[in-house]
Parts: sequence; C-alpha cells; structure tokens
Amino acid sequence: MIYQHNSLLKGHTSHIMHTKVFFKDIMDVYSVTDKALEAEIGARLKALRLRRNRTQRQVADAAAVSLNVIKALESGKGKLSSLIAVLRELEALDHLNQFLPVPEVSPLQMARHQGKKRQRATGIHGDKEPGEKPEW
Repeated sequence: MIYQHNSLLKGHTSHIMHTKVFFKDIMDVYSVTDKALEAEIGARLKALRLRRNRTQRQVADAAAVSLNVIKALESGKGKLSSLIAVLRELEALDHLNQFLPVPEVSPLQMARHQGKKRQRATGIHGDKEPGEKPEW
C-alpha cells in the first residue's frame, strides 16, 4: 500500500512503490505447499533463463542435459544434479550460498566440544536432562 503523506510525496514516491513491489515479491515460504514451492522455484529458474536471453535448447546443450530436463526443472520437477548443472550454465551457482548458507559454529562451541565436529543429532530440542551430554 502506498501512503500519501506530504513529506513522502516530495521525490520519494518511486522509492515507496519500489519497496511495495519488493515486499510483494518475497514469498512467505511457510504458508504455501511443497508443490507450490517447487512451482515457484521452476518459475524463478525460467525467469533467470529468460533474463539471460537463452532458449531452453541453448541451456540444455550447454549444461549437457536434455531439453526435457530443462522443461522439468522449469515446471518444478527434476533432480538436484540437473539444477546444479543448469545454475552453473546460467552463471548463478552463487545463489546457492543465499539459498543454504554454510552453518557457522561459534568458537565457544568448538572449544566446549574440544574441536570435534558434530556427527549426529540427538533429537532433543532443549528438553534434555540436567547433566546429560549431547552426542558429539
């Protein structure tokens, strides 16, 4: 919604409209089904391909996958390995860092667990018994 207030109308209306579009484009991922998310990822992949001005055939050939793989990915289906190949071809692999950032472990946690990397989950969410050690 664009609010019309005198102080906002003096050269700032376009910024407010841009903000509205930006927030409109952010999806509430927890309020949609898995199928809807798959379709959205496919639509975004297609939009990226079109922004790069590439045909499905060009991307398929360059990524060494079939045309049907591209069509499947753009419809929200397909394998992760195919998605990675297509993102590589569209020079968009760096988006994976935003998609799933590398989890950070604080130096305090590392010191507390003598530098050992966690190998499995305990399945306990903060309701462990006092004095019980996590599995590290």
